[in-house]
Amino acid sequence: MADIRIENVPALGAPLGQYSHLARVRGATETLYIAGMVAPGETFEAQLAGCFSAIEQALAHAGAGWANVVQFTTYLVHSQDIARFMAWRLREFPRLFPDGRYPPNTLLVVDRLVQEQFLVEVQTIAVR
Repeated sequence: MADIRIENVPALGAPLGQYSHLARVRGATETLYIAGMVAPGETFEAQLAGCFSAIEQALAHAGAGWANVVQFTTYLVHSQDIARFMAWRLREFPRLFPDGRYPPNTLLVVDRLVQEQFLVEVQTIAVR
């Protein structure tokens, strides 16, 4: 397995949530680029849980898991959902990343996603 080091850069200050500034990957690796995942659901939280469930399935299909993730890019349709996103990660990430090493995450607010029903999309990069 690749040597993955998740780090924060002291000069940048503390991250604003469950993510880190930097992921370093060394060794012979296979890089997994997982397309942005969307999921149906009546609520933002249900859609977000569905996104991460789909990511977990894609990781497992490739013989990987949460420890292999080196970056997320998250797209939200409504800036009002930023607090919900942060709360969901605060609650769920300790289970997904029990070592407390949270991968870097870029958070973007966009006009819309592929279908209007979707409120959140999460793209993932992992190595194994």
